Amino acid sequence: MNDVEELKQYVGAHARAQSMPPGHFEKLLDRIRTDDEGAAGSWAREWYEAGERLEEAGQYLEACRHFNMARFPYVDGPARGAALERCVNAFDRWRKETGGIDRLDLDLPGGRVGCWTSGLSRHERRPLLVFMGGIVSIKEQWAPLLTRLDRLGFAGLVTELPGVGENTLTYGADSRHLLPQLLDAVADVADVTRTYCITLSFSGHLAMLAALEEPRIRGIMTVGAPVHDFFTDRAWQAQVPRITVDTLAHLTGVPAADVGEHIRDWAVSDRQLAGLSVPLAYAASTRDEIIPAGDPRRLRRHVRDLRIVEYDDVHGAPHHLPEMQLWGFLSILRMKGGHYLPRTVLRYAHLAHRTRRRLAARRA
Repeated sequence: MNDVEELKQYVGAHARAQSMPPGHFEKLLDRIRTDDEGAAGSWAREWYEAGERLEEAGQYLEACRHFNMARFPYVDGPARGAALERCVNAFDRWRKETGGIDRLDLDLPGGRVGCWTSGLSRHERRPLLVFMGGIVSIKEQWAPLLTRLDRLGFAGLVTELPGVGENTLTYGADSRHLLPQLLDAVADVADVTRTYCITLSFSGHLAMLAALEEPRIRGIMTVGAPVHDFFTDRAWQAQVPRITVDTLAHLTGVPAADVGEHIRDWAVSDRQLAGLSVPLAYAASTRDEIIPAGDPRRLRRHVRDLRIVEYDDVHGAPHHLPEMQLWGFLSILRMKGGHYLPRTVLRYAHLAHRTRRRLAARRA
């Protein structure tokens, strides 16, 4: 059973990422008292019932977001399993009404991977932008971003880490092979020789390893990705939040007590970092409770083409999301080149957010 107070602490970043007003989700969290399977006042039930009310009102995207929170952080029983199913169905209804987003299911060695896509075409093969969240965020959380990619000149594919959401693969040391398999699957309908990745947290680690072997990956943007010390520092691992350890145990199929040893050799070596030939944009948080400060410092020492930004925030920089999203897309466009008008628009929008933040800090 999950620690309800810890769930409340860490769900805020994901609620904000989905544009939920704090006043709204905080009231809902106040009603949650337990994580007992299906019980009144339980995590899954309160979020699920809120999603049902929104779905009945025809607000399918908002319903999807609430069902997503109901299955958070991962499916561990019937209640969260039902929430994930309703989440996917609600998103499917929203994207059919909205248009421009398609479904893609891939049968790969080891399991099935669900994806949402946009702009795939045999007649106009565009550069591909792959978007993937971390160990607790599903593709429906990020897929609405696909509606923005046409104006940026990309085809898009949003999917999940192995073991997350509808991805039935097991998360392991060889999970880096997922990205090349995705590129192979859409090679006829996108210019996968120019692939860029927005891969958040643990999927950023996966993308770095994949890029060492996959020349079709041309650039990576990530937020709070583990690199080396997270995997090797036993003292740091001892204070990592329980929700992170339990989720990794669920995805890898090992007991929580064994997670640290199981992932010990997943660290990206200094030699591998020095061999990373593609641009890397990395958003770090100075108060990150999951990723040790040594990991971004290691990137500074060894990665040859690195852009790094730091926020005075916790993991995922939830209080800086609009500014960070603009910085991320702007970083990808710099890597890709061309399309100067979208880059200029994003640059000025990012500058405005950054200026407001610094002025607010000075007033404080």
